[in-house]
Amino acid sequence: MRQIKALFKDNAELLALSGQADSLTASQTIWNTIVPDALKPHTQAGNVKHKRLTVYANNGAVAAKIKLLLPSLLTKLQKQGIEITSIRVEVQVQSTVRLKPKKQRLVSPTGVQCLSELAKKLGDSPLGEVLARLSNRT
Repeated sequence: MRQIKALFKDNAELLALSGQADSLTASQTIWNTIVPDALKPHTQAGNVKHKRLTVYANNGAVAAKIKLLLPSLLTKLQKQGIEITSIRVEVQVQSTVRLKPKKQRLVSPTGVQCLSELAKKLGDSPLGEVLARLSNRT
């Protein structure tokens, strides 16, 4: 771990990036101490700029709940000695692709018989092989 930090110190761009990562980690740690447990998995602390903390919520319902709790959250932050005068809440929807489950299509017994007969007639051709595989779906 020390070797990585040594690399960051040698490069100005990496040093700035490391400082920003440390700042975000500190913001998230403090946020986790003040936010209710039910909201922790649905929120993430962002940057602190101009005494404003940006908080990202997974959906609108969580954002609304945080906005209702803003006065108490600000008070808790100020009691910890952090100079924050406002909290900005943004909705940042997680992009998860929901794949539709494939419908299992079955071939009727009559269809299986017809396909296997046609596959035998076609022999070792590519179409014959595909029809033989299809006829095995029962």
